[in-house]
Amino acid sequence: MSLPHAILTALLEKPSSGLELTRRFDKSIGYFWSATHQQIYRELGRLERDGAIRALPPQGATRGQKKEYEVLPAGRAELARWTAERQDPKPLRDTLLLRLRAAAVVGTDGIQDELHRHLDLHRRQLAEYEEIERRDFPPDKDAVEDRLRHVVLRAGIDLETFWTQWLARAIEELEAP
Repeated sequence: MSLPHAILTALLEKPSSGLELTRRFDKSIGYFWSATHQQIYRELGRLERDGAIRALPPQGATRGQKKEYEVLPAGRAELARWTAERQDPKPLRDTLLLRLRAAAVVGTDGIQDELHRHLDLHRRQLAEYEEIERRDFPPDKDAVEDRLRHVVLRAGIDLETFWTQWLARAIEELEAP
C-alpha cells in the first residue's frame, strides 16, 4: 500500500510526469522505497482513476508531450490519513543474514568475498548519503519540512553506518584463526 503514498508525497512536493517521478525516485525516495518505471506508471493510472490525482492540462502543443500530474484534495486527504495511521515495525528480512546462517550448515565457500563486497557497497552508499547531507542540509536549513527530510536521510546514514560496522566485525571474526 505504500507505493501510492510515496507517489502522492513526491507529487505534492512537485507536480511531475511519470518519467520525472521515476528519475526523482532514483535520487531520493528510491533510497528507501524503490519502484520500477512500470510500477510508477501503473500506480499513476490507479491514482488517477480513483480521483487522487489528475493530469494537468497540457501547455501548448500536445503531441509527444508528457502528462504531468498533480494531487487532488482526495489524494492529499488519503496521504494525511495514512501518515497519521498506526503501523507496527516490520521484521527484518535480509538474504545476507540468511545466507550466513546457511553457510554455517553447508560451508563457507565464497562467503568471505561476499561479505567484503557487501562492506564495499555499504561504504559507498554511506559516502553518498553523507555527501547528500553536506550538500542539501546546511545548518541554516531549519524549516520543519527540511528537518523531516533530514531525519529520513539520517536514518539511511545510521543504517549504513550500522551495516559497515557490523560487516567489518563479521569479517574480522570470520578471518580470525
